[in-house]
Amino acid sequence: MAKVIIAIHGLRNKPPKNLLLEWGRKSILEGIAYLGSEVKLPKMELAYWADILHGQPLSPDEKDTKSPYFIDEYYVPSRKIKKVESHIIRQRLLLFLKKIIYRIFLKKDFSLRFPKIPKKFIHNNFSELEVYFNENCETNEKACKRRDEINSRLISLLEKYKNDEIFLVAHSMGSIIAFDVLSFLAPDIRINTFVTMGAPLGAPFVLSRIARLNKSKLQEHIKLQTPEAVSKHWYNFADIKDSIAIDYKLSDEFKANKKGVKVQDFLVLNTYQINGKPNHHKSFGYLRTPEFINVLIDFINEK
Repeated sequence: MAKVIIAIHGLRNKPPKNLLLEWGRKSILEGIAYLGSEVKLPKMELAYWADILHGQPLSPDEKDTKSPYFIDEYYVPSRKIKKVESHIIRQRLLLFLKKIIYRIFLKKDFSLRFPKIPKKFIHNNFSELEVYFNENCETNEKACKRRDEINSRLISLLEKYKNDEIFLVAHSMGSIIAFDVLSFLAPDIRINTFVTMGAPLGAPFVLSRIARLNKSKLQEHIKLQTPEAVSKHWYNFADIKDSIAIDYKLSDEFKANKKGVKVQDFLVLNTYQINGKPNHHKSFGYLRTPEFINVLIDFINEK
């Protein structure tokens, strides 16, 4: 049985599909070289959906820094790939804040206490999420069609490789899309390993939405869990300074699926920076971390 890596990207407009895939592959190869491994990467595919919402991709030929198509964060090798340092105080603070935030915004059934607040926040900051989270198809049919098309990009790749061993990597908003697909839209397609990085799955408005979909689709009591489509592993990677993955410990919220697969959380050091400016959320930085590379190598070498 062949093995395949399927990746799905996150928020914002992106460079052309082939270029983004090439940069992702370079990031992984950089991480493999750092560990001194000689494994050969299996085939790698990208569920690319930026064009659905943005039309024209970012251009590597655009030199005008004020142009909406200028690439300000491209792939660059890191000079300091290393394992994460201890952030005990920051970890405890974030876990404490998480408890307070959940208490304020979430009811016991995971419904939101103040639904207008996250709705306004998403509207002001994340246009892609606003389209994807739209639930009123009668008044905004276009948004619903776009969401369905985004999901279909990933579903078609999973269908294409359903007889192979799949290693699914989801970054940022891509983790929400992947979770939806694996849990509600294509639960019968088995994947070996599910990887989330820089994932906002622990945000109250995301948890509330997952719980609501779980109840409406499965007609069961609300239960946050690893998607049943995941057969062996779910690994979640987060940098302690990643502002999107503030809840870095998803194992507190998501229980094991029927196969006993429970999310395993890893704190990592995302070393991506461009022109001296770090971005602890960047996918290229996550893809070359030793912790991620080790689980990928385990997948590749698994008999």
